[in-house]
Amino acid sequence: MRAVVYDRYGPPEVLRLVDLPRPEPAHGQVLVRVRATSVNLSDYETLRGKPLYSRIGGLRRPARSVLGSDIAGEVEAVGPGVQDLRPGDRVYGDNLMLKGGFAEFAVAPERVLTPIPDGLTFAQAASIPQAGVIAAIGTARVERGMRVLINGAGGGSGMFAIQLAKEAGAHVTGVDNAAKGEFMRSLGVDVVIDYRTQDYTRSGRYDVVLDMVAHRSILARSRAVARGGSYQCVGGSVPAVLGAVIWGGLLGAVTHRSIGMAMATGGPDEFRPVADRVLSGALTVHIDRTVSLPEVPEALRYSGEGRALGKVVVTP
Repeated sequence: MRAVVYDRYGPPEVLRLVDLPRPEPAHGQVLVRVRATSVNLSDYETLRGKPLYSRIGGLRRPARSVLGSDIAGEVEAVGPGVQDLRPGDRVYGDNLMLKGGFAEFAVAPERVLTPIPDGLTFAQAASIPQAGVIAAIGTARVERGMRVLINGAGGGSGMFAIQLAKEAGAHVTGVDNAAKGEFMRSLGVDVVIDYRTQDYTRSGRYDVVLDMVAHRSILARSRAVARGGSYQCVGGSVPAVLGAVIWGGLLGAVTHRSIGMAMATGGPDEFRPVADRVLSGALTVHIDRTVSLPEVPEALRYSGEGRALGKVVVTP
């Protein structure tokens, strides 16, 4: 099979397209013929090995040679112990632990996969698991009339978060680069902040803050949260993430705010409800571009540099 691999951390240039033996599913695993894999910021971080937490499981060298966790495709074969899936089933899921999506075939535990509902394309299905779950968790507390700020609103998770917050009746501020302003407004954003020219932590107080790319100090970020409100970060610099984890609870208790990380298991029970809302028309999946395996290095660069409007999808 063809696959995009790497054996050392670095820029997209360390990736190469090679022929590999087709993997065989072990106990409880499924072999998927990959039809689509979406690109996530976590892929770019794990490629570069930055921030440091992206090296979990492989401090000096990558733990997995093939990136790509949000996969969609058809079951090619099943290993011993697989109970519910059969060859030919259309499936999707977040294969975060094993990855392998930037290839023609990938193995994944049965527990992370679920059938693709009728009416959902492979590209749409691959766009949902990681980004959709983050958005759903980050907007779970949003109610009508609230002021919501989403930092990194023009990307994959932000795309879903904007729509979910607007559906709940919130006033939404989207933070990203100015080139994404029109796109964010098309999804319902009320106010656009260009992070390159304005510090969102000084733009007012918000009932809910969802931060995809945390970088400022925890004190600065808490300043943007209204009393009784909540702040959740998804990723960012090591100091920013540690600040939320170590000091968030204490600072939140003192200031009467909820401050911490947006935590998700990534299992089907979490992303199926998002898919249902896509099918109902309540949510739209915006795919910026679809690329082939040889184009994976540039796709990772494009997404990792924050230029993608919504999702980028790889189709082997």
